[in-house]
Amino acid sequence: MRISLNWLSELVDITMTPEALAEMLTMAGFEVEEIEDRRTWADGVVVGKVIDRQQHPNADRLSVCQVDIGAATPSTIVCGAPNVKAGLLVPVATLGTFLPRVSDGLKIKPAKLRGVASEGMICSLAELGLTKESEGIHSFDDDGLQVGSDVRPLLGLDDVILDVTSTANRADALSMVGIAREVVALTGATLKLPKAELLDSSASAETLTLKISEPQACPTYIGTVIEQVTIAPSPRWLQQRLQSAGTRPINNVVDITNYILLEWGQPLHAFDRDRLVAVSGQRTAVSQAVADSRPQPSLQIGVRFANTGETLKTLDGQTRSLQEQTLLITAGDQPVALAGVMGGEATEVHAGTQSLVLEAALFDTAAIRRSARSLGMRTEASARYERGVNQAELEVACRRAIGLLAEFAGGVVTTQVMADARSSQSAARSIELRLDRVNQVLGPVTVGEELSELQPQDVERTLTALGCELSPMTTDRSWTVTVPPYRYRDLEREIDLVEEIARLYGYNNFCDTLPDKTEPGFLSIEQALSRNLREALRAIGLTEVTHYTLGKPGGTRQIVLSNPLFAEYSALRTNLIDGLIDAFQYNLEQGNGALNAFELGRIFWSEEDGLSEADSLAGILGGDATRGKWVRSGREQALTWFEAKGLLESVFQRLGLAVEYQPDRRDDRLHPGRTASLWVGGSRLGTFGQLHPQLRQERGLLDEVYVFELDLDVLLDQLDRDELRVPIFQPFSTYPPSDRDIAFFVSTQVSVAEIERTITKAGGTLLESIDLFDEYRGENVPAGQRSLAFRLLYRASDRTLQDNDIDPVHQQVREALVDKFRVDLRS
Repeated sequence: MRISLNWLSELVDITMTPEALAEMLTMAGFEVEEIEDRRTWADGVVVGKVIDRQQHPNADRLSVCQVDIGAATPSTIVCGAPNVKAGLLVPVATLGTFLPRVSDGLKIKPAKLRGVASEGMICSLAELGLTKESEGIHSFDDDGLQVGSDVRPLLGLDDVILDVTSTANRADALSMVGIAREVVALTGATLKLPKAELLDSSASAETLTLKISEPQACPTYIGTVIEQVTIAPSPRWLQQRLQSAGTRPINNVVDITNYILLEWGQPLHAFDRDRLVAVSGQRTAVSQAVADSRPQPSLQIGVRFANTGETLKTLDGQTRSLQEQTLLITAGDQPVALAGVMGGEATEVHAGTQSLVLEAALFDTAAIRRSARSLGMRTEASARYERGVNQAELEVACRRAIGLLAEFAGGVVTTQVMADARSSQSAARSIELRLDRVNQVLGPVTVGEELSELQPQDVERTLTALGCELSPMTTDRSWTVTVPPYRYRDLEREIDLVEEIARLYGYNNFCDTLPDKTEPGFLSIEQALSRNLREALRAIGLTEVTHYTLGKPGGTRQIVLSNPLFAEYSALRTNLIDGLIDAFQYNLEQGNGALNAFELGRIFWSEEDGLSEADSLAGILGGDATRGKWVRSGREQALTWFEAKGLLESVFQRLGLAVEYQPDRRDDRLHPGRTASLWVGGSRLGTFGQLHPQLRQERGLLDEVYVFELDLDVLLDQLDRDELRVPIFQPFSTYPPSDRDIAFFVSTQVSVAEIERTITKAGGTLLESIDLFDEYRGENVPAGQRSLAFRLLYRASDRTLQDNDIDPVHQQVREALVDKFRVDLRS
């Protein structure tokens, strides 16, 4: 909100500089974003009187003026404005004046324009920074002005504007009175509230009735009929105050309602009563009834929610299609305004208005928020209603507006009706406040060079300055604090009062404290293991990517959002593979080649007993990772299943995990014969496989693309072992190894992993490694079997092995394979 210091000074005495006031408000929680010192805009601009105006001898659009600026001799000024003429009182920028609001700034110097000397500049309001555009120079209407006097008081440029931002809970700060109360609390000055005259009790003619169909959405509504109104421009001081707040003056009636909104934070709206009657369906107009000396026709003002299909043309000229949650003001059940947001064009005040209906109402914050949001609107009125206006001072703001309308528009109140359903709780709220709790939360304060606690008088002085009433402190060092009505919405609990004490006492007055002992930061076990995992995946050439957790709906067990921003992002992802496939496809389409990548993220799914989530790891592999394709005449070489599996195996080997592979056909996105489930320590770790050819063809992917997805919780549990987290150094043996080959026929139903486990168990401590180097199926191999050949490496750490050391162990391996798998040994 833009705060005029001239206006603020009428409400509270301010003795500090604008910069000091801005600093004080900022430290108290009201950030001052900008200080607009208007006094610098027209420093050196004075009132001048055009004595003579002649056509420029060398230019058709220029005039040569003789201007009296209070000096010994008139000044010659060349002016290009079409409206300059003799006898006008105008603002004149004298020589040496700097005008900062003209483009990049303009300093007035002696100049020659088309051969004629010019000694100053006659200014428009745009050149003085008061308007964006101007059709000509500005002229003053008051003939009694003194020539040569400063123009700044005349134009409202003797002011400083603070652009203040308040937090969402401080609805009271969206008004001049609210800011004045804050300054009073911070400085101890005296508050001088504007006077609101009591309404004449004779205004009680039954020409207006109310029908509040939604008392919860509109707990209070005051309707006042004001006759004998004369529409005219507002007084100059009123226009200047509105302009300083960024509001455009319109006429005296509309300006007064805007003025009350800025002064008290209470939105008001003025309707043209004749137009209300016409809209409501009354056949007899108000003006005709008065002319015939008959009573005015009764008018019913209502508040209700809109019906489907209703429309209203608002003051901005737009026809709005109303939603069922839109709160309306009606006349004879016909919509005439969006309650708490904007009035309707059909009943607006115009130049011929003679009779008004002044609306002063309280609306529910949630109802106005829904109403404004349904129409995509936000106005000065709705912004205040959404935060919550002061319920206790509605009548004061209404009387203040009526008094100004009577003074500046000649209005006479004939009728006032009120519907009031306010709760008695809004009048006052009492909160128990404990001094021990205050000191416990806020800690010690610095008094001189010593530390001390807040004393009872400190608390009482601070809260009293806020407008609170405190009972005498009891024996248990507590008070009963009565909250002022204008702070009813944000002071609800004891901790709210504690915060106010800290804010007004000054956060910088409290002692800084640090923990007794500080410890260096460290990574948690999960963070450290995740870093190791990422390093292992990057080591095989994968790039880490991150996708949105939201995706397209349509999958099984998906969790669908009830209020998504976009239909494409309306469901939580149930796996990471879909996102990686999309990224792989996108990179190919953009000509960036194959994307070998991995992602760590969270997945979500629904179950019979509720919603679940877990962390997951997934990756995608494909393309030709080799360089130097000239040896293959530039042909790509697809990644084979075993190469992709080998890359994943290298990750497991680096992490120290022994992972087993079992055939798997459950994922229809993957090739049914080239998919395996992964197992570690008896727990299912995840899935690895090649994309299904049909899916690959539909998405336009490479010939062979592989994906894996692992349960991150299972993986981290397996990695969280002492022997893996702290690796033990094992030196290489200084003795040479000895190898033996073994080949045999075995059923295709037996996996290599099972065979390797049996060989490892039978080989004992001398067996160092097992390497499958040949597989054959075809001629001379029995049906349903395959030929496998392994190379076994034996080594001891303390001696060179002899044949008599190796042969018995190797024979145990042969016998174990025959006994368990019924293999047919070939060597």
